[in-house]
Amino acid sequence: MNEREIARTYRDGEALAGRVRASVKLIVTAVTCASLVVTPLHAQMLPGGGGSGRPTGSPLDPSRDSDRDSGSQDNSRPVDVGQAAPDYRIAPVEVQGSDKSTIQSATTDPNPRLKPPAKPNEFEQFVFAATGKHLQRFGADLLLPSNRDYAVPATATIPPDYVLNVGDIVTISMTGSIEGSVDKEIDTNGRIFLPRVGSIRLAGVRYGSLRSAIASAIGTQYRGYSVNVGIRQLRGVRVYVTGFANNPGTYSVNSLSTMANAVLAAGGPSSGGSFRSIKLIRNNEVIREFDLYQFVLNGNKANDAILQNEDVLYISPVGEQVAITGSVNSEAIFEARPGETFEDLLRYAGGTNSLADQSRLMLYRLSNFDSIGVQEVSRTDAAGMVAKGGDIVQVLSEGTLIRSVSKQSVLVRIEGEVERPGSYYVPANTRLEDVLAKAGGLSSRAFVFGTRLERASVRRQQRESFNDAVEQLEISLAAAPLTNGQLGDASERNAQVAAARAVLDKMRNTEPDGRVVLDISPAATALPGDFVLENNDRIVIPPRPTTVGVFGAVYRPASFAIDEARPMSVQAYLDRAGGPLKSGARSETFVVRANGEVLSKRSGALKASVLPGDVIFVPVKTQSSSFWTKLKEISTVIFQLGLSTAAFITVTQ
Repeated sequence: MNEREIARTYRDGEALAGRVRASVKLIVTAVTCASLVVTPLHAQMLPGGGGSGRPTGSPLDPSRDSDRDSGSQDNSRPVDVGQAAPDYRIAPVEVQGSDKSTIQSATTDPNPRLKPPAKPNEFEQFVFAATGKHLQRFGADLLLPSNRDYAVPATATIPPDYVLNVGDIVTISMTGSIEGSVDKEIDTNGRIFLPRVGSIRLAGVRYGSLRSAIASAIGTQYRGYSVNVGIRQLRGVRVYVTGFANNPGTYSVNSLSTMANAVLAAGGPSSGGSFRSIKLIRNNEVIREFDLYQFVLNGNKANDAILQNEDVLYISPVGEQVAITGSVNSEAIFEARPGETFEDLLRYAGGTNSLADQSRLMLYRLSNFDSIGVQEVSRTDAAGMVAKGGDIVQVLSEGTLIRSVSKQSVLVRIEGEVERPGSYYVPANTRLEDVLAKAGGLSSRAFVFGTRLERASVRRQQRESFNDAVEQLEISLAAAPLTNGQLGDASERNAQVAAARAVLDKMRNTEPDGRVVLDISPAATALPGDFVLENNDRIVIPPRPTTVGVFGAVYRPASFAIDEARPMSVQAYLDRAGGPLKSGARSETFVVRANGEVLSKRSGALKASVLPGDVIFVPVKTQSSSFWTKLKEISTVIFQLGLSTAAFITVTQ
């Protein structure tokens, strides 16, 4: 082969090799594009180099060409999009040793170094001595240990005007020609790095503009995609809570935390700290002053600034303190700013309630204690009177005053055997006969002796006396010698004690009826007309009953028809019921009359003639122990307080 033929053969070989290389390149490109289209999103995000499934050269691929690595740092790390963001909580941190740049972020456990809420200060103790009431400082409810976690949660919505900065971790998700998701932390230069795109400066960019900033940067290299962005984790910020704080110190918070978050997490103001003056100091300048009253009362957070790294919060000493008590919606000790009046403080207390005396205030001022004592101030004067430290303001109640019965108008309810039952509104000092006349008088079947008069004032008195009796009985039962040999073994004694407690519980839940026993003879045909009525009296006139009831420990408890033409004794009706059982205490038999009176054996109950509506009751025979003696006393107490027989039966069953 000559020289010309050799040259031609070499050129043909080179051309063939070029065509082979081009074909191989096309095949590789096609395979790559196919894998981009068919590979699921979760497979594309799997870590592990070439096995990740991401398209080579994607801006979301952590592997980069060597020529792009020089001079740049990639802070990317593959993450699972379903991974929960860390819970960034506010908590105090310790700075130990010489390295003060390390901040320990809080965990979900409460920090054991947090002190309890501040103890009452001297003025709170002074108010208690003067009024007998434990009044807290207004806003103290916010400072309970259970309410300390005021951190912004990781799931909080990021506002559009939030400014990104170093340490924020941004999530970028793309679909279309490029698919995948990646987290990038803004580095110390304020940038993130995306392969094939380069560095993107995000420090100083507002969250509302984050998507457009990233999309425009990627758009210089790619087409046919859509991008979604978010913030995976907020950066940490170190702040200092100083001054009169309950837990002063250094705190690690996230970058959305505000002054209120940090102050309340620090336990709020101490007993000598102010709720009205919390200052934000940045670069040695006071740039904001926050009033917690405006936050608590009105939800106003206009001055509640978002914190930045190295901010200092200073809680000022407490100002003039004034106590507001009485008929207001929120009794408390309030901190008054210079120039604030009593009317301003009443507004902080939620204003006066519906029962308050709207015409005046009672003022206790330190300068008056040795001279005239309390001072009466009209509401008109109080509107312009400046509050002074140590003042105690009492708002009197009008609605709870007990007024003379002779001046009260009367609403009476009359029911039963009258011609026109109903409620009647009459003037004060109205007599019973006047109301009966309005109701049309008694009907022909009225049983005057059984008239039931219930009075609200009597019910209140009975309730108070009843509660006192129950307390005395409880003390007696607790102190009774239940170890008496007659009571049997320990299990029996325990059962009896439990039974006593059950009876007392039922007694506590039993309401007195407020019945007034009228002085009427069994044969009376008219009510006492001169009886003066009170407001909310209830009068029930029953029809004449035709039965007598025999209940308790008898062989056949029942109601027996009565023949008024042949009066019979109580003993005769007991015999008709079979007489007392062996367990019945015949000597304790008593009779409840229809008018509410009670006849006992001492008053000759067994020999007395029965009257229509009588109830004969035979109690159960008790043991000769202090336990059963006390239970027997209960029945006497109940009837002395005017309870009905039905109520008594309910209590003792």
